[in-house]
Amino acid sequence: MRNETYNTEVPCSSANIGPGFDVAGIALTRFLELQVEINRSNSASKAPLNCTITYQGEGQGSYEIDLAPDRNLLTRVALYVLRCHDQHEFPSQTSILVKNDIPLGRGLGSSGAAVVAGIMLGNEVGNLGLSKDRMLDFCLMIERHPDNVAAALYGGFVGTYLSDLDPEDMARKEIPLSEVLPAPAGGIDTGLRPPIPPLGIGRYMKFPWSPAIKAIVIIPDFEVSTAKAREVLPTHYARADAVFNMQRIAILTHALGQFPPNPDLIYSAMQDAIHQPYRKELIPGLAEILQSVKPKTHLGLLGICLSGAGPTILALATENFHHIAREIISKFEEAEVKCRWSLLELAEEGATVER
Repeated sequence: MRNETYNTEVPCSSANIGPGFDVAGIALTRFLELQVEINRSNSASKAPLNCTITYQGEGQGSYEIDLAPDRNLLTRVALYVLRCHDQHEFPSQTSILVKNDIPLGRGLGSSGAAVVAGIMLGNEVGNLGLSKDRMLDFCLMIERHPDNVAAALYGGFVGTYLSDLDPEDMARKEIPLSEVLPAPAGGIDTGLRPPIPPLGIGRYMKFPWSPAIKAIVIIPDFEVSTAKAREVLPTHYARADAVFNMQRIAILTHALGQFPPNPDLIYSAMQDAIHQPYRKELIPGLAEILQSVKPKTHLGLLGICLSGAGPTILALATENFHHIAREIISKFEEAEVKCRWSLLELAEEGATVER
């Protein structure tokens, strides 16, 4: 029997766009890629769970990248999908080469991309035939941030919401948890079928995006864990702050689709009162950047915000990209923070599989 091979690509994502905390995200053109090969001609396999993993790219060699299939997030997610369909391990002689261009812990959806890639991996090796809508349900059993996973899965500029789940199901240790959720990591094979996701856990809608808009991402040389970034947020908000964000997200979802884009409208609509004010203490230089980098003083700039939980800064612009990037980097340098930057475009397709 001939070897089976396929490639999966999942884009990075920038969530919490402006006022869209836990609501709006965009997929961008840095990718997590899986190259998978299955040799079904030989049933004997010495590898744990019939799977070997090799890794290249961001975070290579760090303690964060565990190549054991029962501990790696990608393969734990895939095994959860398989076990929901009564398959308890990978097909014999499964090898996975991971090529990752998404920085870890920087607010560019690295864990969300890993969850999406893991769901697609389980779907492909198990020949399950899941639709993307059903894959979203599986994603949201593991990663409870729909703005990241929906953007990575479907691509483009998306808005999302999430339904409540049964707390007893969510406590089951057969469900793997992504790194943004509390320990234990889960994904344990108890011999029981794991809780199968209900239909329609989350909903999404794609919004229009102007072809003139590109994304400047400024990536500081340090990590902010999502768990730590959540800890600094209040448990309750003033009504005025909630209304402030709702008013702006209602405008932003349309303003980013206009051509030509309106800098004053977009900049104002990308303001936030829900998470950025509380996360300034975690990110040196953030307050100065958000206050000083504006369309009136930086030609081509449309809006600026934290990407996800940070520390990456997302600046949307139509021109003058290098100058805008250098200005933001200089503010970080004043706070003694080193950075790199990339100019990215919207990843319209989202996650793809090529056989």
